Amino acid sequence: MAYNSNSTIAALQTITKRMLALPDSYLSKEERGKLEGFLKRIPPISFGEIDGHKTLTPAKSWERVNNEENTQFYPVFPWGIYGLGKPELETALNTWRLDTLVARFRSGIGWKQDNIFAARLGLTDEAAKLTTFKLKNSGRRFPAFWGPGFDWTPDHNWGGSGMIGLQEMLMQVDDKKILLFPAWPKDWDVHFKLHAPYNTTVEATLKDGKMVDLKVLPEDRRKDITMMLAQ
Repeated sequence: MAYNSNSTIAALQTITKRMLALPDSYLSKEERGKLEGFLKRIPPISFGEIDGHKTLTPAKSWERVNNEENTQFYPVFPWGIYGLGKPELETALNTWRLDTLVARFRSGIGWKQDNIFAARLGLTDEAAKLTTFKLKNSGRRFPAFWGPGFDWTPDHNWGGSGMIGLQEMLMQVDDKKILLFPAWPKDWDVHFKLHAPYNTTVEATLKDGKMVDLKVLPEDRRKDITMMLAQ
Protein backbone atom coordinates (compact mmCIF):
# COMPACT_ATOMS: atom_id res chain seq x y z
CA MET A 1 0.00 0.00 0.00
CA ALA A 2 1.29 3.45 -0.94
CA TYR A 3 0.17 6.80 0.41
CA ASN A 4 0.29 9.73 -2.04
CA SER A 5 2.04 7.93 -4.88
CA ASN A 6 4.33 10.33 -6.76
CA SER A 7 3.51 8.74 -10.12
CA THR A 8 -0.19 9.50 -9.65
CA ILE A 9 0.38 12.98 -8.21
CA ALA A 10 2.73 13.93 -11.07
CA ALA A 11 0.14 12.77 -13.61
CA LEU A 12 -2.68 14.72 -11.96
CA GLN A 13 -0.60 17.89 -11.68
CA THR A 14 0.63 17.80 -15.28
CA ILE A 15 -2.66 16.91 -16.94
CA THR A 16 -4.66 19.43 -14.90
CA LYS A 17 -2.20 22.25 -15.70
CA ARG A 18 -2.30 21.38 -19.39
CA MET A 19 -6.08 21.48 -19.37
CA LEU A 20 -6.00 24.88 -17.68
CA ALA A 21 -3.62 26.09 -20.40
CA LEU A 22 -6.30 25.51 -23.05
CA PRO A 23 -7.87 28.63 -24.60
CA ASP A 24 -11.14 29.90 -23.15
CA SER A 25 -12.94 28.59 -26.22
CA TYR A 26 -12.26 25.04 -24.98
CA LEU A 27 -13.33 25.51 -21.37
CA SER A 28 -16.36 27.18 -19.85
CA LYS A 29 -15.88 29.47 -16.86
CA GLU A 30 -17.42 26.79 -14.66
CA GLU A 31 -15.10 24.06 -15.99
CA ARG A 32 -12.05 26.25 -15.51
CA GLY A 33 -13.11 27.01 -11.94
CA LYS A 34 -13.50 23.31 -11.16
CA LEU A 35 -10.06 22.54 -12.56
CA GLU A 36 -8.45 25.38 -10.61
CA GLY A 37 -10.06 24.08 -7.43
CA PHE A 38 -8.99 20.53 -8.23
CA LEU A 39 -5.38 21.59 -8.82
CA LYS A 40 -5.26 23.16 -5.35
CA ARG A 41 -6.38 19.86 -3.80
CA ILE A 42 -3.72 17.71 -5.47
CA PRO A 43 -1.05 16.82 -2.88
CA PRO A 44 2.55 17.90 -3.47
CA ILE A 45 5.22 15.53 -4.72
CA SER A 46 7.06 13.84 -1.88
CA PHE A 47 10.82 13.82 -1.36
CA GLY A 48 13.36 11.88 0.64
CA GLU A 49 16.96 12.40 1.67
CA ILE A 50 19.98 10.19 1.11
CA ASP A 51 23.35 11.18 2.58
CA GLY A 52 22.08 14.72 2.98
CA HIS A 53 20.91 14.97 -0.63
CA LYS A 54 17.29 15.60 -1.63
CA THR A 55 15.76 12.78 -3.68
CA LEU A 56 12.49 11.71 -5.28
CA THR A 57 10.59 8.84 -3.65
CA PRO A 58 7.96 6.38 -4.92
CA ALA A 59 5.38 7.90 -2.53
CA LYS A 60 5.00 9.79 0.72
CA SER A 61 4.98 6.43 2.47
CA TRP A 62 4.84 2.83 1.27
CA GLU A 63 5.14 -0.70 2.61
CA ARG A 64 7.28 -2.29 -0.10
CA VAL A 65 7.98 -2.13 -3.82
CA ASN A 66 6.14 -5.00 -5.50
CA ASN A 67 7.18 -4.33 -9.08
CA GLU A 68 10.61 -3.90 -10.65
CA GLU A 69 10.23 -0.40 -12.06
CA ASN A 70 11.64 2.89 -10.84
CA THR A 71 8.41 4.79 -10.23
CA GLN A 72 10.46 7.57 -8.60
CA PHE A 73 11.16 8.80 -12.13
CA TYR A 74 7.63 9.05 -13.51
CA PRO A 75 7.73 12.78 -12.63
CA VAL A 76 10.67 12.83 -15.10
CA PHE A 77 8.98 10.73 -17.81
CA PRO A 78 6.29 10.82 -18.98
CA TRP A 79 5.15 13.79 -16.89
CA GLY A 80 8.13 16.08 -17.49
CA ILE A 81 8.19 17.90 -14.15
CA TYR A 82 11.91 17.26 -13.74
CA GLY A 83 14.51 17.19 -16.51
CA LEU A 84 16.99 19.22 -18.50
CA GLY A 85 16.45 22.96 -18.19
CA LYS A 86 13.87 22.52 -15.42
CA PRO A 87 13.96 23.39 -11.72
CA GLU A 88 15.52 20.93 -9.27
CA LEU A 89 17.22 18.77 -11.88
CA GLU A 90 19.78 17.92 -9.18
CA THR A 91 17.04 16.26 -7.11
CA ALA A 92 16.35 13.79 -9.91
CA LEU A 93 20.09 13.26 -10.50
CA ASN A 94 20.60 12.57 -6.79
CA THR A 95 17.90 9.92 -7.01
CA TRP A 96 19.58 8.25 -10.00
CA ARG A 97 22.98 8.23 -8.33
CA LEU A 98 22.15 7.49 -4.69
CA ASP A 99 18.89 5.52 -4.42
CA THR A 100 19.73 1.84 -3.89
CA LEU A 101 16.33 0.74 -5.21
CA VAL A 102 16.93 2.70 -8.41
CA ALA A 103 20.31 1.01 -8.86
CA ARG A 104 18.81 -2.40 -8.09
CA PHE A 105 16.00 -2.14 -10.64
CA ARG A 106 17.92 -0.28 -13.37
CA SER A 107 17.91 -2.36 -16.56
CA GLY A 108 17.22 -2.39 -20.29
CA ILE A 109 15.13 -5.55 -20.18
CA GLY A 110 11.49 -5.55 -21.30
CA TRP A 111 9.37 -2.48 -20.77
CA LYS A 112 11.78 -0.82 -18.35
CA GLN A 113 12.17 2.89 -19.06
CA ASP A 114 15.55 3.59 -17.47
CA ASN A 115 17.04 4.49 -20.85
CA ILE A 116 14.35 7.18 -21.24
CA PHE A 117 14.91 8.50 -17.71
CA ALA A 118 18.66 8.72 -18.37
CA ALA A 119 18.08 10.65 -21.60
CA ARG A 120 15.68 13.08 -19.91
CA LEU A 121 18.31 13.74 -17.23
CA GLY A 122 21.05 14.36 -19.80
CA LEU A 123 23.02 11.27 -18.75
CA THR A 124 24.48 10.54 -22.16
CA ASP A 125 26.66 7.53 -21.33
CA GLU A 126 23.93 5.76 -19.37
CA ALA A 127 21.27 6.51 -21.98
CA ALA A 128 23.53 5.24 -24.77
CA LYS A 129 24.41 2.06 -22.90
CA LEU A 130 20.82 1.18 -21.99
CA THR A 131 19.35 2.09 -25.39
CA THR A 132 22.05 0.16 -27.25
CA PHE A 133 21.22 -2.87 -25.13
CA LYS A 134 17.51 -2.49 -25.80
CA LEU A 135 17.90 -2.20 -29.56
CA LYS A 136 20.58 -4.82 -30.15
CA ASN A 137 19.91 -7.84 -32.37
CA SER A 138 17.53 -10.16 -30.54
CA GLY A 139 19.36 -13.23 -31.78
CA ARG A 140 16.18 -14.60 -33.29
CA ARG A 141 15.13 -15.06 -36.91
CA PHE A 142 13.70 -11.53 -36.87
CA PRO A 143 16.21 -9.13 -35.21
CA ALA A 144 13.48 -7.02 -33.57
CA PHE A 145 11.74 -9.99 -31.89
CA TRP A 146 12.98 -8.98 -28.45
CA GLY A 147 11.93 -10.83 -25.35
CA PRO A 148 10.65 -12.50 -23.37
CA GLY A 149 11.56 -9.89 -20.76
CA PHE A 150 8.70 -9.91 -18.27
CA ASP A 151 6.00 -10.92 -20.74
CA TRP A 152 6.39 -12.65 -24.10
CA THR A 153 8.29 -12.82 -27.37
CA PRO A 154 8.11 -10.64 -29.37
CA ASP A 155 7.86 -8.00 -26.66
CA HIS A 156 6.61 -4.80 -28.31
CA ASN A 157 7.09 -2.88 -25.06
CA TRP A 158 10.81 -3.71 -25.18
CA GLY A 159 11.11 -2.19 -28.64
CA GLY A 160 8.75 0.68 -27.85
CA SER A 161 10.71 1.88 -24.83
CA GLY A 162 13.90 1.47 -26.84
CA MET A 163 12.62 3.69 -29.64
CA ILE A 164 11.32 6.34 -27.24
CA GLY A 165 14.70 6.42 -25.50
CA LEU A 166 16.50 6.79 -28.83
CA GLN A 167 14.30 9.73 -29.80
CA GLU A 168 14.74 11.36 -26.38
CA MET A 169 18.52 11.13 -26.84
CA LEU A 170 18.18 13.01 -30.13
CA MET A 171 15.44 15.52 -29.36
CA GLN A 172 13.35 16.54 -26.39
CA VAL A 173 10.50 19.03 -26.28
CA ASP A 174 9.02 21.14 -23.51
CA ASP A 175 6.01 23.04 -24.80
CA LYS A 176 7.60 25.16 -27.57
CA LYS A 177 11.20 24.50 -26.53
CA ILE A 178 13.11 21.98 -28.67
CA LEU A 179 16.36 20.52 -27.32
CA LEU A 180 18.63 18.89 -29.90
CA PHE A 181 21.10 16.13 -28.99
CA PRO A 182 20.42 16.44 -25.22
CA ALA A 183 21.86 12.99 -24.52
CA TRP A 184 23.58 12.00 -27.75
CA PRO A 185 27.23 10.85 -27.86
CA LYS A 186 29.11 13.37 -30.00
CA ASP A 187 31.07 10.58 -31.70
CA TRP A 188 27.89 8.94 -33.04
CA ASP A 189 27.20 10.25 -36.56
CA VAL A 190 23.46 10.44 -37.24
CA HIS A 191 20.85 11.81 -39.60
CA PHE A 192 17.27 12.04 -38.34
CA LYS A 193 13.90 13.58 -39.07
CA LEU A 194 11.41 13.79 -36.20
CA HIS A 195 8.07 15.40 -35.48
CA ALA A 196 7.65 17.98 -32.71
CA PRO A 197 4.53 19.70 -31.32
CA TYR A 198 2.86 22.59 -33.15
CA ASN A 199 2.99 20.82 -36.54
CA THR A 200 6.76 20.97 -36.59
CA THR A 201 9.36 18.69 -38.16
CA VAL A 202 13.07 18.77 -37.38
CA GLU A 203 15.67 17.18 -39.64
CA ALA A 204 19.36 17.27 -38.72
CA THR A 205 22.69 15.66 -39.51
CA LEU A 206 25.53 15.23 -37.04
CA LYS A 207 28.96 14.29 -38.39
CA ASP A 208 32.28 14.15 -36.56
CA GLY A 209 30.73 15.83 -33.54
CA LYS A 210 29.32 18.79 -35.44
CA MET A 211 25.87 19.52 -36.80
CA VAL A 212 26.31 19.97 -40.54
CA ASP A 213 22.68 20.36 -41.56
CA LEU A 214 19.45 21.50 -39.92
CA LYS A 215 16.03 21.85 -41.48
CA VAL A 216 13.05 23.05 -39.46
CA LEU A 217 9.49 23.34 -40.74
CA PRO A 218 7.90 25.76 -40.28
CA GLU A 219 11.04 27.90 -40.43
CA ASP A 220 9.93 30.26 -37.66
CA ARG A 221 10.24 27.38 -35.17
CA ARG A 222 14.02 27.49 -35.58
CA LYS A 223 14.14 30.16 -32.88
CA ASP A 224 12.81 27.63 -30.36
CA ILE A 225 15.73 25.22 -30.84
CA THR A 226 18.60 24.85 -28.40
CA MET A 227 21.67 22.75 -29.19
CA MET A 228 22.76 20.64 -26.23
CA LEU A 229 25.41 18.39 -27.72
CA ALA A 230 27.79 17.21 -24.99
CA GLN A 231 31.33 18.55 -25.23
